[in-house]
Amino acid sequence: MKTPVLGCVFGILAAAFIGAVQARDDGHYSLSPLKPWFDSLRSAKGPCCSDADGFAVLDPDWESKSGHYRVRIDNEWIDVPDDAVITEPNRAGRAMVWPIKGSLGISIRCFMPGSMT
Repeated sequence: MKTPVLGCVFGILAAAFIGAVQARDDGHYSLSPLKPWFDSLRSAKGPCCSDADGFAVLDPDWESKSGHYRVRIDNEWIDVPDDAVITEPNRAGRAMVWPIKGSLGISIRCFMPGSMT
């Protein structure tokens, strides 16, 4: 059974090594010191890891313009709803997105801007 929270932790750690990587839970990072922090992440849409696996986004694949964010997923730029933005400090450093793919396309559950370094 897939546990999305662990998938989120895996996504951050794997992304540090190989760029934008889709998070999938294999239980490997259940003891990560960032796990409690990922468990607590929420946007106004709700808990980030409850319905969607997150993944790190490379700097060229997200941007801020006029106070709003957008992110490139599957070569498509998607506007991030303001209520999907996580406003607490980013402990992971990299931009993260939690998309939900449905019959009407991709929606963003949560987005956490990175440092763009």
